[in-house]
Amino acid sequence: MPDNLFDDSHLISLWEEFAQGYCADALAKLEANYPTKRSLQVDFADISKFNGELADFLIERPDIALPAFEKVIKKPTAGVMDIVFEPHVRIFGIPDSNLLIQDVSSSHIDKLITVKGVVIKRAEVMHKVRIAIYKCLMCEHVMRVPITRKMIAPEVCPECKRRSLKLDEEGSYFVDIQRAEFQELLERIRGNAPAAKLELMVEDDLVNLLVPGESIEVTGCLRLRPPTKSKYKGETIAGSMYSRYFEVNYINSLRRDFEEIEISEEEEKQIKALSKDPKIYEHIQKAVAPGIYGHDEVKKAVVMQMFGGAKGKKMPGNMPIREDIHILLIGDPGSAKSRMLQYAKDLVPKGIMVSGKSATGAGLTAAAEKDELGDGGWTLKAGALVLASGGLACIDEFDKMREEDRSSMHEAMESQTVSVAKAGIVATFKTKCSILAAANPKFGRFDKNRLPAEQFDIPPTLLSRFDLIFVIYDVLDRVKDSEMADKILTAHIEYEKLAEVEKEGISRELLRKYIAYMRRNMNPQLSPEAAKKIKDYYVDLRVRGAQQGSVPITPRQIEGIVRLTEASAKVRASDVADADDAQRATELLDFMHDQILKDKETGNFDIDIIATGNPKSRVNKINTIFGFVKELNEQFDMVEINKVLEEAKKAHIDESEARRIIDELIYKGDLYKVKPGYVKIVEGFA
Repeated sequence: MPDNLFDDSHLISLWEEFAQGYCADALAKLEANYPTKRSLQVDFADISKFNGELADFLIERPDIALPAFEKVIKKPTAGVMDIVFEPHVRIFGIPDSNLLIQDVSSSHIDKLITVKGVVIKRAEVMHKVRIAIYKCLMCEHVMRVPITRKMIAPEVCPECKRRSLKLDEEGSYFVDIQRAEFQELLERIRGNAPAAKLELMVEDDLVNLLVPGESIEVTGCLRLRPPTKSKYKGETIAGSMYSRYFEVNYINSLRRDFEEIEISEEEEKQIKALSKDPKIYEHIQKAVAPGIYGHDEVKKAVVMQMFGGAKGKKMPGNMPIREDIHILLIGDPGSAKSRMLQYAKDLVPKGIMVSGKSATGAGLTAAAEKDELGDGGWTLKAGALVLASGGLACIDEFDKMREEDRSSMHEAMESQTVSVAKAGIVATFKTKCSILAAANPKFGRFDKNRLPAEQFDIPPTLLSRFDLIFVIYDVLDRVKDSEMADKILTAHIEYEKLAEVEKEGISRELLRKYIAYMRRNMNPQLSPEAAKKIKDYYVDLRVRGAQQGSVPITPRQIEGIVRLTEASAKVRASDVADADDAQRATELLDFMHDQILKDKETGNFDIDIIATGNPKSRVNKINTIFGFVKELNEQFDMVEINKVLEEAKKAHIDESEARRIIDELIYKGDLYKVKPGYVKIVEGFA
């Protein structure tokens, strides 16, 4: 489009007419709040409605069109002599906003475009000269120079013609600027393509609006920086290599989950029809991990995790209630845990997968790093859980994380925030995502006869954050082994035939959109029947536990049951979670209880197995052993371990277990070994 499509006077008259017809009320309101508010937000659709050619010209020549509009609305502020009303014009609603960051190219230089991404880091605020005041050192002539991108600083005084101009920094007008970096939205990346990045530049009232981890839509222009010198094949190339950045005009925060999943009217009809299928749970369950044989309860739980609970609920005191469901899979090597995570990550509209062995706490939450965008200070960069906010984070080898890295997970899982204090920077990030984690037993295989807490290196405080914990056994069963072998071999021999069969079910793309649609539009509430069923389930378990001397469930588990119940309602597109939904949730809890919360000695369910790492029966034994040591320690300077074992035998505690308990008390620091065969209570525990 030629620059002279509109001459200056015609362009000015068009903007004057547009301002009077479309922006009069907005300008009056802005003027009343100026300079507290300094931007006029203009809908591109209004400009297109007013004059299509002007709208096209704005897209192609924003450096001409926008300054002309700002010139039209500029005027002295009523009643204030020193302040001029000169707001920024911010354009939003640019069509074709599905441009990927990786597709931003040289054809977009100096054009007005819109791109979407997630902020990964932000630099400190800096300041640049907007209006420079130059004084001549010889004749004291004063120049007022508006600074533009392509302006070259003046050196010669126009009065005395000498190179004696000097910038008067105190008299010059500065504006705040800030640099940031954002990358492609996770839900828009397909396959294993790396996420493209783009540097952002914001100024004045847009400063500090960008938050790492937040998904945004920005409108602005692609700009080039002056070329830098580089070497290629031994020769110096000057003036040919340009770096780029995006000069932001308008920022729109994308706060809703799965905003990027576009659903056509035809697809919406398919989704609504699918939700009425009475076998919808079975269809989705089969589509979750078709390549994995069995594990139906795990698949059912992962389905509910994808849909999540009701949004926006808060406790008294305005504390938000977590809607996301956390699941932990613990199992023998080769039991398809990692593949289950991969299926789930690929299926949800927004998913990210990391390995606990290779990811640090900083990589999961937030990292402090040298600021390449600013002046070389420190800045915070969002980690995997922050980037996955609004989606699903899959963490493989969860047990391989270092202890200091795992400690950062407590707040991220329960409060769904990360409070960071690093390198002098204090900040809070959102980690509002579901977590699907997988861990291996530390002794190679899971032993049904030993306590779960003894078999993996995950602290009980972290285990209690998971709504559901499943143990995946590699059981020797001739019938099941034969069926699994048949399924795997058939997949290799009849691949094309199986692919055709899979097409007859729900396609993965339709299922992605089904999940996105339900998460975006369904917010089910508990029915009185469902609430009563959950209450009865909780009270019944508590009563049974009281009779058996154990604690089978705590109030924290009620919220987990509610989340699962609401997720079940979302699967079938219902605004009401009924008793059947509550039944599905409690069945999963029962399955988990039977797998991992059963005290092997008493046969009772006991939540302390997860909450503290020991069932009540073992806690009683520990207290008994410690009591024996304490009594003997009051009589003797040192306590002989054999005497403790004799007392333990009288209390019907097996010798091998008594020795393990003594070793555990020594390891925890309650006791210390004076010399071989003798212990003593640590001062302060006596």
